[in-house]
Amino acid sequence: MRWLHRNADELRSPPAEPEPDDSVTALNAELAALDRLINANAGKLPLAATPQARRITDTLRTAIATDSTRELDIHARVLISGMARDYLPTTINVFTGLDPATAQSVRPSGQTPVESLLDQLDTLETSALDMLTAVRNNDADSLTTQGSFLHTKFTRSDLDL
Repeated sequence: MRWLHRNADELRSPPAEPEPDDSVTALNAELAALDRLINANAGKLPLAATPQARRITDTLRTAIATDSTRELDIHARVLISGMARDYLPTTINVFTGLDPATAQSVRPSGQTPVESLLDQLDTLETSALDMLTAVRNNDADSLTTQGSFLHTKFTRSDLDL
């Protein structure tokens, strides 16, 4: 009967990955790494993209700083974490991974990759500013709405360039 136990052990699912650290220290470290990514790729990005991406990280950092007066809402932490660890770096990495010769070519979406990048950065910046406003107002309903918006926005293929 030992072979039954061995098979049962093999059928168990692997342990879940630990949740990312969403502490203020960890989020600030993610933003510092993201700033380095933005700066390192500044020469590959359109002229307007680098300062806009840095405004986004500055806005996220400002929201994190509110944690010193009261703890950040979970929705704000999730949004900041998603932007710092996924949305903004993915947007930058996808664009910088393109062949530079295609940056001005109109794609099936009707936009060039440069236009698409700038639209995505506009969306991220607006979302970050809306989140900061909600954090400052301590408006959980606005954060929930913002989270729904981002979920809807980023579950489509908006990052396809």
